[in-house]
Amino acid sequence: MIFEDLPTTPTSEELIDKAFSRAARAGKAKGGLEAQQSMLQTAANIISDNLENVVTAWPDFAYEDDVHPFYYELADAIVDVDKLRQSLSEVMWASRKAREIHEEYQPKLRKTDVDTARKHRKQAFARLADIVEQIDDELLYINKSRNDLRNLPEINPDEPTIVVAGYPNVGKSSFVNDVTNARGETASYPFTTKGIGLGHFERDHIRYQIVDTPGLLDRPPAERNEIESQAVSAIEHLADCMLVMVDPSAECGYPLASQLELRDSIAAQFEEVPVLTVANKVDRKDVWDERHLEDLNADYTMSVETGEDVETVLEAAVEAVDYEPKLPFEG
Repeated sequence: MIFEDLPTTPTSEELIDKAFSRAARAGKAKGGLEAQQSMLQTAANIISDNLENVVTAWPDFAYEDDVHPFYYELADAIVDVDKLRQSLSEVMWASRKAREIHEEYQPKLRKTDVDTARKHRKQAFARLADIVEQIDDELLYINKSRNDLRNLPEINPDEPTIVVAGYPNVGKSSFVNDVTNARGETASYPFTTKGIGLGHFERDHIRYQIVDTPGLLDRPPAERNEIESQAVSAIEHLADCMLVMVDPSAECGYPLASQLELRDSIAAQFEEVPVLTVANKVDRKDVWDERHLEDLNADYTMSVETGEDVETVLEAAVEAVDYEPKLPFEG
């Protein structure tokens, strides 16, 4: 996952201490003018290199090749990507400024006496420290963003993906566990109190991922907060097929009419991908709400409890995805 290996970002105080302590050690190893030159070069290099490394460790949000739209919107749901990009830009400015200060002062330390050279070096150190202190807020925000993003669950946006939606207790998680190796494994997202269920299965040597999204697609859009709504938008870039599961028995605790309203809102938002309505709990037809059956218009029925037609639904989802792997010679 693109954010998991991001290094810790130092604070301005930590970076200044590191640069000047290393410079002091470099100066002790030499004498005279050479000591002052070595101290300046060491401090400037450490500051410039460390700040540049902070920036280059991050993917370039401006390029889709670096950040898939799914992860871009997911990141933007958790942190302010525009603010993050601006912070990274400020840090890169400080990195370049540190090199400029080194280039400005180094000639002054060559053809002069030691006392004057020491004076110039101290001036340079003061300016280097000032530059780093100016970006203290930016460094703090970058590190906060790193901490918020690095533990996102790993979902591969390039793998064919089936997203399962529907109200709570309609059988979504049981379905995901039944058809994959998920076995109830979940991973927590910062924008939902429940974990995202993620599993995988293979068909014809192609790996598919299937995602259950409790806390996001299990209630009407009006009940989602801004961050959750943006997370749903991110999933639009991920889904190759939507399975909207309903419970006609209403044993889930929600009337069938409400479940179908949620289905219709999901279909409207995910209009670019196939949306299949799956009526679960076919084994409980004795308590199905007959008043609403004519409105159900389900594409498939099944029972996760008994296993009836579960494979049929999964095969239908695979067919709807219609994934064709790119061959190596296609480039």
